[in-house]
Amino acid sequence: MSVDPSSPAPAPSDFIRDIVAADVAAGKYAKIVTRFPPEPNGYLHIGHAKSICLNFGIAREQNGQCNLRFDDTNPVKEDVEYVDSIVRDVRWLIAGWADSCLGFKPRGGKPIPVTSNGQPDSYLGPVSPDSPDAEPFFASDYFEALYAYALTLIRNGDAYVCDLSAKETDEYRGAPDQPGRDSPWRGRSVAENLALFEGMRRGDFPDGARSLRAKIDMASPNVWLRDPLLYRIRHVPHHHAGNAWCIYPLYDYAHCLSDYLEGITHSICTLEFVDHRPLYDWILEKLRLPRALPHQYEFAKLVPGYTLVSKRKLLHLVTQGIVSGWDDPRMPTLSGLRRRGVPASALRRFVTGVGVTKYDSVTDIALFEHAVRDELNGSSERRLAVLRPIKLVLTNLAPGEIVSCEATNNPQSDTPTTRPVDLTREVYIESDDFAEVPPPKYFRLKPGGEVRLKYACIIKLDEIVKDASGAITELRCTADLTTRSGQPNADRKVKGTIHWVSATTCIDAEVRLYDRLFSVAEPAREEDFLRVINPKSLETVTAKLERSLAGLAGGVCHQFERLGYFTTDPVASRPDRLVFNRTITLKDAWTAPGGK
Repeated sequence: MSVDPSSPAPAPSDFIRDIVAADVAAGKYAKIVTRFPPEPNGYLHIGHAKSICLNFGIAREQNGQCNLRFDDTNPVKEDVEYVDSIVRDVRWLIAGWADSCLGFKPRGGKPIPVTSNGQPDSYLGPVSPDSPDAEPFFASDYFEALYAYALTLIRNGDAYVCDLSAKETDEYRGAPDQPGRDSPWRGRSVAENLALFEGMRRGDFPDGARSLRAKIDMASPNVWLRDPLLYRIRHVPHHHAGNAWCIYPLYDYAHCLSDYLEGITHSICTLEFVDHRPLYDWILEKLRLPRALPHQYEFAKLVPGYTLVSKRKLLHLVTQGIVSGWDDPRMPTLSGLRRRGVPASALRRFVTGVGVTKYDSVTDIALFEHAVRDELNGSSERRLAVLRPIKLVLTNLAPGEIVSCEATNNPQSDTPTTRPVDLTREVYIESDDFAEVPPPKYFRLKPGGEVRLKYACIIKLDEIVKDASGAITELRCTADLTTRSGQPNADRKVKGTIHWVSATTCIDAEVRLYDRLFSVAEPAREEDFLRVINPKSLETVTAKLERSLAGLAGGVCHQFERLGYFTTDPVASRPDRLVFNRTITLKDAWTAPGGK
């Protein structure tokens, strides 16, 4: 039975969805609006997929909207390359599933108008993401509004300009078990704070000379409430805002207000933001905003085994040349998974299946691999390929003779189809499918033994041919053509069946055998995570493929029978030079290097 990846599945259930459902039942909001707010300082990874599927999934289930918004408040680390990659990855992951609720805005839209008291006259409404004028939301689009809100906080006595250096600020903050100390500049007048903050915007001061801080409580047991920074000076061009600003808001300040300006109802974050929630609420409440306020909810991030989900460490892998780039098929990035051939539907199934909880844990990577195999088993056509060939000569076939056989394209299909495969005098089989001195219970090819060539016939090994050095050059066999399908002895049984390709009509291809990048289940716990890189994470072979694969486009996945699922590399592969990436093996037979 074939599997339709787009077929509806029962809506998942978790504590966040329960909260949303209760709010809907109570009529609390006219429309549910969520958001996925990555910082464009790296490529999205498998951990982000959980947040994407949670936020877009809730919007989809409630006929709501999920905004893709870039929290681009730190121009030092951000780049348009990351913006473009994130848009591609999100569109890929939600295509055909939740793209109808993707919130985009008009490209180059005017800044949100703000009244004299810092209140927005309106907030950005969405446009169709398919419109040529559409683009994601950016926190940097709200810089003018955020600045106006900061002026309001200063006027109300809730923010002040501080002259402490970054190092001094940390020292004054204290420790979790020790109260902090007030800044010497905490008592500045409203007029002085306004003048200095306006000077910060004009560019009157160098980087680090001053900052804007909230005035909360330096003795708070929550260190995030100890007069947190709201703005810092950075004379750096911004990838989206250009050179218009030299002061930039901190994430905690910009995030809650961006949520408010976009009309977000449920701001869903990972657990490390639990301690930030009081600051999120404090900022919104101090501004006395007129519309309903968003609320923040936290869930545990996804950390699969044998995987890193730290952008900093993933960037190190890229910059040190340990991988070929962010889209290296060994990387846990969405770009890498897509290039490797992982279907978006399998990734969605995996991240939804692991559930949404309030406690951090490591997820067994086998769950992900099972989801990928299950998805590809139903959708991938079968083909014959030999990765490590050894030549076999069928001595009772004439040179140039072709015996046509029929192979099944996909036995999982409701209406399976077939294709012709060529049986010729010379064929290739896997070197692992032959043993000159076989171990006990070895049912593949051996001296005097018989096996069936899948889709063809039974063969018997008659002779092993070696060169002067003793290396095997070919295996000479006899083919029993009466055991082909439709022939008198088609039902004759042997214990072994192996795959093969014609040596005469096959094509060559580069095949990259990817495996887990790390040799331990929790590489993030290692003092030096580079020491646990799996030295066998990539092996490249020149394989022999059946001719039906000639000219294949990039990004197409097939099951190589008995070997695994393989996808044409969308970057390196060309119709005249095929490159396949191993997406995943047929079954989990992984062992750590050294057998540990």
